Amino acid sequence: MTGGTAEKLQSSEPTQGIVETITDGVTKGVKELVVGEKPRVVPKPGDGQKIYEIDPTLKDFRSHLDYRYSEYKRIRAAIDQHEGGLEAFSRGYEKLGFTRSAEGITYREWAPGAHSAALVGDFNNWNPNADTMTRDDYGVWEIFLPNNADGSSAIPHGSRVKIRMDTPSGVKDSISAWIKFSVQAPGEIPFNGIYYDPPEEEKYVFQHPQPKRPESLRIYESHIGMSSPEPKINSYANFRDEVLPRIKRLGYNAVQIMAIQEHSYYASFGYHVTNFFAPSSRFGTPEDLKSLIDRAHELGLLVLMDIVHSHSSNNTLDGLNGFDGTDTHYFHGGPRGHHWMWDSRLFNYGSWEVCSSDFCHHIWLTVPVNLFLHMLIFYSYAGIEILTVKREMVA
Repeated sequence: MTGGTAEKLQSSEPTQGIVETITDGVTKGVKELVVGEKPRVVPKPGDGQKIYEIDPTLKDFRSHLDYRYSEYKRIRAAIDQHEGGLEAFSRGYEKLGFTRSAEGITYREWAPGAHSAALVGDFNNWNPNADTMTRDDYGVWEIFLPNNADGSSAIPHGSRVKIRMDTPSGVKDSISAWIKFSVQAPGEIPFNGIYYDPPEEEKYVFQHPQPKRPESLRIYESHIGMSSPEPKINSYANFRDEVLPRIKRLGYNAVQIMAIQEHSYYASFGYHVTNFFAPSSRFGTPEDLKSLIDRAHELGLLVLMDIVHSHSSNNTLDGLNGFDGTDTHYFHGGPRGHHWMWDSRLFNYGSWEVCSSDFCHHIWLTVPVNLFLHMLIFYSYAGIEILTVKREMVA
């Protein structure tokens, strides 16, 4: 289990991987750690043949692997042509969902099936007539809420918020697909989206950069909720203080956190995701998670994250299923869009129905690429493990 004593890892400036090339739109905490910012450069695809030199046994499958790689290059070329490159395309989270400027809050949501939409929540007493949204030609609904007269935010931090839509399936309230925090109130069944924008004095500021990449990884896989010896759901804070030092003592140099994206069904271990950009509130706040990762870096531990990208919770109350009242918004329609074994929805990887210079919703990029970059910048993760389901169910 221990694999011997871990080599001592020296801290370094976080100029590895994508972190070394993040641009200006990052949070204060991560930005303070970046020494020399420079534009991100996403390499062009190669010829895809190097893999056969690395693993000659793959040559028996060359025709199929070459086909799959050609499909990647075809889609990548379209992104480069129509979206300004993978770098720009991977920053959808900076435009969709809630974004804050000096003047106020802009909220955007892609819901092409909806007939009308309004932003509702504690801030406007859940009045669907108070803040109605407008739709563009690509099915993106938008509203701008200026600051209050005293300069304060139109939506207070911690407020419950949802989008109310008149859809082909009736009127429904949904949590934003891009929500940063989601909470199940005591005694309630559905989760609520939370407008998460803590004041500067409450935001966690990272103190420790990512450790240098070790020559070899010794990864300890863990689940936050099940990490306590006590019969309880463990917290980010307890994991930080009690579990991380033990992982370090055992000789590991990386900790992999099993899926912590918000999920309504706890027994799914986090693999029935409802809110892809929200770390689970069962374990604490996003600031608590940042503190956990910062402590891991202090101990010389890299932090890896599972990403559930190919399927999503079947829940229509607080997930993506039927978000805009249609069966095919994010997923394949009919039986092809349902995983019989997991009872989950399967993303439509081939969807490219809404493309413009500003918005494109090819779902396999909208979810995992934006999620990865969001988590990397806001939470300082070092990498991801991409989890999938049976290939024939998502092909």
